[in-house]
Amino acid sequence: MAGELGADWHADDARTGLASWPWEQDSCPNYKSSDYPAKSHRRAAVERYYRLSDGSSSAHHVVETYEPGWAERNVDDVRRVLLRCATYPVLGSQVSFDVVDPQYLEGTAMLVRGRIARADTPSTVTYFVMVKRGETVSTVRLPDPGSRAVVDEIAARAVARLG
Repeated sequence: MAGELGADWHADDARTGLASWPWEQDSCPNYKSSDYPAKSHRRAAVERYYRLSDGSSSAHHVVETYEPGWAERNVDDVRRVLLRCATYPVLGSQVSFDVVDPQYLEGTAMLVRGRIARADTPSTVTYFVMVKRGETVSTVRLPDPGSRAVVDEIAARAVARLG
């Protein structure tokens, strides 16, 4: 995956244990974990972290495998999180999510832009690419590379990796 992000990206320390659900929003007042049942039907979840060579940014990748029929329900759960937590305040900042393209890469993925806006500093933008193939869901979270074309290239490589 590090190679899919680009030459300046390197694998960070591996994490052990079951990966958390990539769409947890515990700071969102409209989020209640029990409203999203699909995550309890995961068979496996692996997460990896990546860091730019200069240490300035990190990316995160979670690959989840679901019980039969639950990967699609996971996609529905994610859509509900994005609606309920479209924007909310956290510690003087405003968190927001925009579905940039619900049929991204010809319907094989969903592209989401997350933003943390602060009054005294520039906004932080993060992109999320979620791909579902059968009962597998891949979610890549990466800092804004400054170019939608770069996001598209990374996403296309993630889709190709899932087959």
